[in-house]
Amino acid sequence: MNKSTHKIIVFCSLIMISFQGIAQSDIKQKPIIQTKYTADPAPMVYKDTVFLYTSHDEDDAEGFKMLDWLLYTSTDMVNWTDRGAVASLKDFSWARQDNGAWAIQTIERNGKFYLYAPMHGNGIGVLVSDSPYGPFKDPLGKRLIDTDHKWNDIDPSPFIDDDGQAYLYWGNPDVYYVKLNKDMISYSGDVVKEPTKPKNYQEGPWIYKRNKHYYMSYASTCCPEGIGYAMSNSPTGPWEYKGMVIEASEKTRGNHPGIIDYKGKSYAFGHSYDVIKRQTSTFYERRSVDLDEIIYNPDGTIKTLSYFSVDGPAAVGDINPFSRVEAETIAWSEGVKSEKKDQKGVFITQIDHNDYIEVKAVNFKKSPKEFLVNASSVLGGRIEIHLDDKDGALLGVCDIKNTGSANNWKDFACKVKNVKGLHNVFFVFKGEGKSMFNLDWWTFK
Repeated sequence: MNKSTHKIIVFCSLIMISFQGIAQSDIKQKPIIQTKYTADPAPMVYKDTVFLYTSHDEDDAEGFKMLDWLLYTSTDMVNWTDRGAVASLKDFSWARQDNGAWAIQTIERNGKFYLYAPMHGNGIGVLVSDSPYGPFKDPLGKRLIDTDHKWNDIDPSPFIDDDGQAYLYWGNPDVYYVKLNKDMISYSGDVVKEPTKPKNYQEGPWIYKRNKHYYMSYASTCCPEGIGYAMSNSPTGPWEYKGMVIEASEKTRGNHPGIIDYKGKSYAFGHSYDVIKRQTSTFYERRSVDLDEIIYNPDGTIKTLSYFSVDGPAAVGDINPFSRVEAETIAWSEGVKSEKKDQKGVFITQIDHNDYIEVKAVNFKKSPKEFLVNASSVLGGRIEIHLDDKDGALLGVCDIKNTGSANNWKDFACKVKNVKGLHNVFFVFKGEGKSMFNLDWWTFK
């Protein structure tokens, strides 16, 4: 057994102990993705949109079972649209195909998008696309980072400095970096082991620059594990430990940072086990991405959060209900899952009685008369449309009829009551049986 494998076993054992005796009612926080298990958030701001790339714990994972990488987008920081898998282990012909799709990060340069991916124990590769949505392709057909310590080569973090020099950082339990060439798929010089890694550095470096300060945030020493950070006057250090972005506590356990500025605010992403804890006190390696707003002090240091807040940040945008809204655009949901089919894209499925979806900050600038939804069904059911709460004012009820098959999609419409202003909208599903229907999109008329 190698050292890294031993660390994973110890890590999982410690988390397993922490799960014992946790009641569902004790978990109040609402991670931003619920239709799948996601981890290792890697947000990227491109134009007016936040592109959130994540790793993916499979629904039946007990330990780490990770085969592909997912993408979510948002323009308001509260509703996230599932874009499906954008890359997988199968995109790397030289890597293991059965497991190991660990933490990635994507960066844009000159109109191309570079996704740096570790395959645990197999080194670090890179994929390239002309679009942030993919498809991503392997331009090298081999590892980008190929060292004699492949088990430590995880969590790559690319960064482009103001002078145009690009860097790639990574590593557990040490920090390594190289200077990337302008093509972003090769590097010059040697792999450098950073001699001044912060005192509680564990893994998951996230490098960025803000107001002339260089920051390295990271998963802090396990266990429990929060998100720490260090600062420097140079992208190559020395790094000085400054404190915690999110405090280590019994709530946090494993973590992985992603930090961005967007629409005049700053945000820290991480992950937790708060969705799986709602379901069981038995430990499974099934994580959920979360985020919160962070505040910088005048000297550039960061005010520490004790944990992710219950409801997360406030909206910095809104949803236009009179445009087509993808059903997989969600602030919070319970029970439902998302699925992607090439001919249909992503849609919501596994809808049972009393499951629901919440969409925040829906802006009714004028009052609607009708609700229209695209669905498929072999059982049928109803969609109750409530305002501001699952049991809030009833706006309308839309009947979903049997369409003959799950692949036969039809539009269904219903009249709705008058409403104006900014509201959270709850779609509450009613009917008999399991997997009553599937949803693709909705709009108000």
